[in-house]
Amino acid sequence: MNVRCPDQLPDDLFRQVVDQLAQLSPTVQALPPSAAVVELKGALRYHGTSARHLGEVLRVRTLSQWGVDVRVGIGPSIAVAATASGQVPAPGGVVVVEADQVTDWLGPLPVEALYGIGPQQARRLREYGVHCVGLLAAVPPATVQRLLGGRAGRLAAERARGIDPRPVVPRALPASARVRHTFARHTLDGDVVRAALLALVVQLGHLLRGRAQVARGLTLTLRFPGDATWEKTRRLMEASAHDVDLRTLAYQLLDTAGLQRGRLTALALTGEDLLDAGRAAQQISLDAAREDHLVAEAVADRIRQKFGMGAIGPAAALLRAS
Repeated sequence: MNVRCPDQLPDDLFRQVVDQLAQLSPTVQALPPSAAVVELKGALRYHGTSARHLGEVLRVRTLSQWGVDVRVGIGPSIAVAATASGQVPAPGGVVVVEADQVTDWLGPLPVEALYGIGPQQARRLREYGVHCVGLLAAVPPATVQRLLGGRAGRLAAERARGIDPRPVVPRALPASARVRHTFARHTLDGDVVRAALLALVVQLGHLLRGRAQVARGLTLTLRFPGDATWEKTRRLMEASAHDVDLRTLAYQLLDTAGLQRGRLTALALTGEDLLDAGRAAQQISLDAAREDHLVAEAVADRIRQKFGMGAIGPAAALLRAS
C-alpha cells in the first residue's frame, strides 16, 4: 500500500497518519514529507479482510479524526502501488491493482505516470515515440538503458513490466518537527513577521510537549518572492520544549537575518535533534517568573487540547497576517 497525504501537510498530522498506518500493519516505511509505504501481507491475514477494505478504513479514520484525505494505491509491488496512488484523483480515494491485472492496467498509462520516471526522462522517451507504459515495456531493456542511462534505464524497463523486488523497510520519521506560516501577501512589516514567528513558537512548543519531546536546536527558514530562501540553525543552551526558551532563540535567529526591507512570503520553524523529554537533563530553576510561565503554559496546553490551538495564546501573536 502506497499512501499519499496532501501536499504541505503539517508534520504533526503526517506523524499521526503514520501512527494510524502502524495500527493496520507493523511494517511501515515513512517517506517524508507526505507519503508512506505499508506491507500488507501479514496485515491481510491478521485482519481477515481485503486490501481495498483496509485502504477505505484508513481513509475513513484520517478523514474523521483529522480531516485529512489520502490517496491510496495498492499493488503487488512498491512501484505498482506508488503508480496507482498517483492515479487517484484529488482529494482522495483507493485504487487497487491485482497481480494478474498489472500489465493491462499499466499499459495505457502515459509514460510519465510510471513511478520513478521524471519529466526529463519522460521527454526523452517521448522523443523516441515511447509515450505510454505499454510501449516502454515492449522496448528491449538494453535500448531503454541507452536512452536513459544504465541504472535508470534498467529500473524503468523493469517497472514498466511491474517488476520491483524491493521490500518495505520499516523506517521511523526523522527526529525533527516543522511548523510553517504563509503570508496572504508579501510582508515587510517587522511587527507582523515577529508576531507570525511567535505564533509558530507556540505551535511548535505545543507539538513537542504533546509528543513528550524536546528540541536541542532550531532552524528558521524565511522565504522571499521568487522562491529565494534564507535559513539559519542554532543550538539551544539546553534541550527544551518550553515556549520561553524557543521564543528567545527564534527571535535571535530572526534578528540575525537582518531583514530591513526584505519582503517575506512565508516562514518556517523547525525543532531539530529531538529526543524524549525524559532523557533530557533539567536544571533546578530558582527563577519565579519562569516557573510562573511554565505553570501558565501547562494550563494553556490543556485548554488547547480541549478547544483547539486558537483558543488561547499570546496577545502579540494576534498581529500576524492571516
